[in-house]
Amino acid sequence: MRQLPKNTLWHATTAAGPESRTLQEDLDAEVAIIGGGFLGLSAALRLAEKGASVILLEAGELGAGASGRNAGFVVPHFSRAHPAMIQDALPAQFAERLLRLVERGGEQVFRLAERIGMGAQAEQSGWLQPAHSPKMAEALEQRAKEWQQRGRPVRWMSASETHAQTGTSIYHGALSDSSGGMINPLALVRGLARLAMNGGAQVYTRTPVACIVPQGGQHVLHTAQGKVVRADQVIVATNSGTHGAAAELGRSVLPLQVYQVATRPLDVETIARIAPNRVPVSDSRTNIFTYRLDAENRLISGGMALIPLAAERRMAKRIATRLATELKLESTPAVEYVWRGTAAVSRDGLPSVVSMGEKIWGATGCNGRGVAFTNMLGASLADWVLSGADPNNAPLPVSPAAALPFRGLGRMAPSAVLLKAMVADWIRPQEGQP
Repeated sequence: MRQLPKNTLWHATTAAGPESRTLQEDLDAEVAIIGGGFLGLSAALRLAEKGASVILLEAGELGAGASGRNAGFVVPHFSRAHPAMIQDALPAQFAERLLRLVERGGEQVFRLAERIGMGAQAEQSGWLQPAHSPKMAEALEQRAKEWQQRGRPVRWMSASETHAQTGTSIYHGALSDSSGGMINPLALVRGLARLAMNGGAQVYTRTPVACIVPQGGQHVLHTAQGKVVRADQVIVATNSGTHGAAAELGRSVLPLQVYQVATRPLDVETIARIAPNRVPVSDSRTNIFTYRLDAENRLISGGMALIPLAAERRMAKRIATRLATELKLESTPAVEYVWRGTAAVSRDGLPSVVSMGEKIWGATGCNGRGVAFTNMLGASLADWVLSGADPNNAPLPVSPAAALPFRGLGRMAPSAVLLKAMVADWIRPQEGQP
């Protein structure tokens, strides 16, 4: 598997994880997990705590994919959907299960962070989604009411209060959720691995799984090094990866390249103006504007490239310039780190559980909300697998694995959507559709 360079802020500032090694012998387990990100590790932790024998195989290093390369926003919401939409789209029992997984994601992440002892690397300071237009303000205010009806700590924030919290006067209000926050995602990955291993899970890195072969009522996972793991059930947690045994799952979603930057630490006066309560911000534009602080007061933001090919240098300049413009900074901030990761985008904008064969389960499609959601889904998948994996009791509707039609052409769609959004922002910055 081709490895992305370790040039992220998180790789530069995070303590080493638990020692792991390549699989060197044939082994047996009740459950085998492919993928060492949030989903796989949270499932491994729950399985180990329930007393099951579990082996996790990661092709590269722990957190080498999206889990260790995102911006660390903890957002217990959908990227586009809301409760009423979910209740209309899914059967009642699955709608309720999905809503519970999403809405409790922030609390789960920060419980894990406390167990790990992450300290200042995890801040449950809340989350803001400012509305960039009157239409979006109306839509977000209604969403806030829907979450409130479910007993969630969500409220609608006025335009003046949003200005006070962001230093930005263009917004028409904001949805505020106090259960969200921000985290060092790689520290969370490594902490999860340590908890899982201490609980009895066997974790192997640099061990790609080439294929899964049914044999005698079990599944035999063949690694690239020629070793095998025999397991009763398999969980595939490989996001949008399409190498080896991950291919079938990865082709069911669209990989979206997202670039992130971290600036040099800001001065206290600027912080007091743009983030007085250290609340991370993700606004409602299609060409989304985001920002947050890290524990050292670096400013972190991200975006997509129109031409996502060797775009790190171009994106560093573009994102830094946008930060200066949107936040009215005195000068363009100096960028210390720039990196990219991949989000898995599903056709309907919702996550799914995928049947990849008898007792082989995949899960993907977090649509940019993976930090909060996957830690909930991994634990829920583990409970479901141990209970017998009845599709009627699954955490999400179970569907057969199916490649996205015209997936190759679809990979160009985000660039077209982004271009349209950038033009709209330039021509009509205060207009938009909910």
